Amino acid sequence: MRIDLHTHSTASDGTDTPAELVRNAAAAGLDVVALTDHDTTRGHAEAIAALRGLPEPAGLSLVTGAELSCRLDGVGLHMLAYLFDPDEPELARERELVRDDRVPRAKTMIGKLRELGVDVTWERVARIAGDGSVGRPHIAEALVELGVVPTVSDAFTPQWLADGGRAYAEKHELDPFDAIRLVKAAGGVTVFAHPAAAKRGRTVPESVIAELAAAGLDGIEADHMDHAPETRARLRGLAADLGLLATGSSDYHGSRKTCVLGEFTTDPEVYGEITRRATGAFPVPGAGGSPAA
Repeated sequence: MRIDLHTHSTASDGTDTPAELVRNAAAAGLDVVALTDHDTTRGHAEAIAALRGLPEPAGLSLVTGAELSCRLDGVGLHMLAYLFDPDEPELARERELVRDDRVPRAKTMIGKLRELGVDVTWERVARIAGDGSVGRPHIAEALVELGVVPTVSDAFTPQWLADGGRAYAEKHELDPFDAIRLVKAAGGVTVFAHPAAAKRGRTVPESVIAELAAAGLDGIEADHMDHAPETRARLRGLAADLGLLATGSSDYHGSRKTCVLGEFTTDPEVYGEITRRATGAFPVPGAGGSPAA
């Protein structure tokens, strides 16, 4: 089985619509794909409809989820939440607070960029974001269009948009311990996304990961494009020491990033444990498929 548990669509900052993402996942030969847009479940219905429209025997299953924006002691971190009840009110309210803060935050960052001499406008960023939840990748793409940086990744530096960077602005974000509690209350499973991706900015120490594990964290994303091979091995060892699940995922964003669907994958036994722990929702089977739990 080929299982990719971290992807994004146009519902947040990917370039594939949810339907296109599902079709591309099937074409890539995946057996399971998780749609984990930032702080939103808005793409789930379209993805499920596309899944059910795949020709037999596609055999692809969809895991519904979200990537929750969190912050601890000034350090940004992302929490992948899988198979939670999207209608659970407390978690839904927190996701809405994060989403509502994205537009004023983006406008603040644009203002900082203009003070730095970059002729970027809200209209340009809003056009790039389309119907998605506006975020730093959309601003980064605007910087690429303007020739300020060569790639989206090059915008995520202290010079520009990285945490604490010259044009960075904070937004409402969850405390990760609260995120774990809320997702569990909604019947979901939590995995700390790319916990050692230092190129994105500051990361939390392993002692914090141990504290998160004690608070109910289910796993860490060990195999990721922003982790060097030695880092992946270290994280797998840490997961084993802490009794956490170790996952692997592409963090696919369509054409906005260089990673491809299925570039890193999750072991079927680990995926099976995730589905066993979840009570808020279940994987959605496609044509000719089964829940693959």
